[in-house]
Amino acid sequence: MKPILFTLFSDESSLCAELLNSDHFELGEADIRRFPDGESYVRVTSQIKDRNIIILANLHHPDDKLLPVLFLCQSLRDQSAKHITLIAPYLPYMRQDKRFHSGECITSAVFANILSTAIDELVTIDPHLHRYHALSEIYSTKTQTLKADNTIANWIKRNIQNPLIIGPDSESEQWAAATAEMIDCPHLVLTKERFGDRDVSISYPNAATLADRTPVLVDDIISTGRTMIETAGVLTSEGFKAPVCIGVHAVFSENDYQALANSDVEKVVTCNTIQHHSNGIDLSEVIINALRSQRV
Repeated sequence: MKPILFTLFSDESSLCAELLNSDHFELGEADIRRFPDGESYVRVTSQIKDRNIIILANLHHPDDKLLPVLFLCQSLRDQSAKHITLIAPYLPYMRQDKRFHSGECITSAVFANILSTAIDELVTIDPHLHRYHALSEIYSTKTQTLKADNTIANWIKRNIQNPLIIGPDSESEQWAAATAEMIDCPHLVLTKERFGDRDVSISYPNAATLADRTPVLVDDIISTGRTMIETAGVLTSEGFKAPVCIGVHAVFSENDYQALANSDVEKVVTCNTIQHHSNGIDLSEVIINALRSQRV
C-alpha cells in the first residue's frame, strides 16, 4: 500500500502536486482550519489505521504552523497510524544554535524537543548545521537530511556557461566546494564581517585570473540578501560579470528579495523548499527518492 500524504498549508501546493504526480503516494483527507479566534481545528477523515503517513509541512514562519502540525500528528496517533514521517523541506529555528547573549533561549533545541515527541521520522533538506554536526544532536526521533547540491549542480551545468562558484562566507564553504567539485569548475570563498542584520562587509582573495567566468553565488539560506548584495557589488566593481545568486531556502521577505534582484546580479534562483516566484530548481525528486522505502 502507498503511504498516505497529508498537506497542511497552501504554500506547499506546488511541491505537493509534484509528489502526487509521482504516483508513489495516496492523498489523505483532513479538515484543517482556524476558528475566528485564531485557534486551530483538525479532523482526519481518511482511514489511516496501520498505514504509513507522510506529512508535508512547509514550516517557514513556523509560529503559525507548529500547532496544526502537532494536532494533526496526535489525531493520526489516536487513529492508530503505523508510522508518521514529517517532510519539512525547510527546517526552522536552526540558526539559534548557541546562547549568544546571557538569558537567550537556544530555540533550535527547544523546537527539536517539541517536534520529536510528535513524529517517528523527520525528513528535511539542507538544515542550517553550523555548530551542530548532525540533527541527532538535538532531535530524538529518526532524521533524514537530504541535500540539494547535486540538483543545483545539474541546474548550473544546464544553464550557466563557464561558471565560477563563490561562497559568500566561511559558512557557505561546504556549498561552494561541493558544488564546484560536481561541476568540475573553480570556486572561491569570500570573507564576511557582519556588523548587524543588514550591515555586512565583504573581502575576497586575489582572483583576477578568473574574471572571465560567470560568478555563481551559492548558499543554503537567503534571508536579508545583504551578503549577496555586497558580494555582487564587490565582484562587479572588480570587473567580474554580474553573478547568478542561488539559494536553497528563500527565507527573504519580498522587500529583501526585490533589493537583491535589483542589485548588481544577473538573476536570483531558489529551490522550491519554500514557495516563491524565484523558485527555479525542483527538489521533489530528491524527496521522492528518499521516501521510496516508506512503501509497504
